[in-house]
Amino acid sequence: MKKGSFYTKEYRNVFRELGYSEAEIDARVEQTFQTMFYGSDEERIYHPVGEDMAYIVDTGNIDVRTEGMSYGMMMCVQLDRKEEFDRLWKWTKAYMYHDDDTEEKGYFAWSCKLDGTRNSEGAAPDGEEYFAMALFFASHRWGDGEGIYNYSQEARTILRDCIHKGEKPGTGHPMWDPKTKLIKFVAGCNYTDASYHLPHFYELFALWADEEDRPFWKEAATASRAFLKKACNPVTGLSPELSEFDGTPLRRFWPGSYRRDLYYSDAYRTIANIAMDHSWFSQDLDNPEDWRCETADKLQHFFCHTVKRWPDGIYEIDGRVLPGKALHPVAIIATNAHASLAAKGAYWEECARKLWDTPLRLGDRRYYDNCLYLFAMLALSGKYRIY
Repeated sequence: MKKGSFYTKEYRNVFRELGYSEAEIDARVEQTFQTMFYGSDEERIYHPVGEDMAYIVDTGNIDVRTEGMSYGMMMCVQLDRKEEFDRLWKWTKAYMYHDDDTEEKGYFAWSCKLDGTRNSEGAAPDGEEYFAMALFFASHRWGDGEGIYNYSQEARTILRDCIHKGEKPGTGHPMWDPKTKLIKFVAGCNYTDASYHLPHFYELFALWADEEDRPFWKEAATASRAFLKKACNPVTGLSPELSEFDGTPLRRFWPGSYRRDLYYSDAYRTIANIAMDHSWFSQDLDNPEDWRCETADKLQHFFCHTVKRWPDGIYEIDGRVLPGKALHPVAIIATNAHASLAAKGAYWEECARKLWDTPLRLGDRRYYDNCLYLFAMLALSGKYRIY
C-alpha cells in the first residue's frame, strides 16, 4: 500500500512512465510556461505592468480575473518564479483587494479591466482559495517578507475572512456555508460549484490557517469529498457546473442565463481536482475502488469509449450529447489527462498521451484552456507539489 504525496514526499511522473525522458519533460513544461508568459502577443496571457506588477488576461473576455491571477501565482510558485509571482500579487492587492469598510472588505473583486478598474465589486471564492494556497507555498518555498509579501500572514488573513465574515451584522457573507462546510459559488448564495471544491487544499489549510480555524478546514475537506462523490454522475463521472449543496445539479435558472446543470466549461476542472486530492492524500494509491479512481475511470471511459471521439461537444452529465460545440475543447483534453493521476482503468495512458500530443491553444479563447493545460502538464510530470 502506497500513500499519497503528502505522506511520502514522492510525486508520480506519468510522462516518465510513458517513456518520455526527463529532459523532454522538463523542456516541455518550461516551453509551455515560456509561451504562456513570454510568447508572442497571440500566445501569451501574462503582461508586466511597470517595474513591479503584472496581470493575467482572460483573452476571451478581455478582463483580469481572480481566477487567472491566482492560477498564475500557483503556476509561478510551482515553477520557482518569484519575480512573476510577486508582480501578480502586487497587481492583485493594488486593484482587486477590498480594504474599504464595505461588506466585501477582505475579499477580492473577481473581474477588473486591464487598467485595474473594477467590472464587479463581488468576489468569486475560487480565487480566494487559490490565492491562499499559493501564498502558503510561497512562504514555505521562499520565506516571508515585509508588507504584502509576508505571504503566510496574507494567506491566513484571506482564510479568516472567508469563513468568519457575516458573524457580525452588516459584515457580509462567508464564502463557505457554515452549516454544510461547503464552498459557495459566490458568498451571498446557497449553492455551489463542484469545480471550486479543493479538499487537498483544505487538508493543508487545516495545518496552516489560524489555529482556532483548523478544525473547520478539516471538516471542510471531509464535506467536500462527500459532496464531490455525489455530484459526479455514477455512470459517466461527469459533474455539472453548479450544484445544490446535496450534490444534485442546479436547475434554478434565471432569465437570459444558460443552463448550469451541464458538463460545460467550469465543470471540466472537477476531475482534475479529484485527481489531485487522490495524488496528494490517498491512503492507498493502488486501490482501484477508491471513489476518486472510480470517478476518473468512468470519465475517461466516457470520452474514450462511449463518445469515441475527442471532446468537442456539450454534454448532459448522464452523457447525452447536446447541440453545439464546447467553448474550451483543449481544457477537456487537459483535465481528462489530469484524471490519469487517479485512473486505474484502460484509458489513462491514452488520455495522458493525447495531452502530450496536443499543442497549446491559440486565439481568443486560449486563456482558460491553456491554464488547465499547464496545470495538467505540471501534475503529470510530478512538478505540482506541496511546499
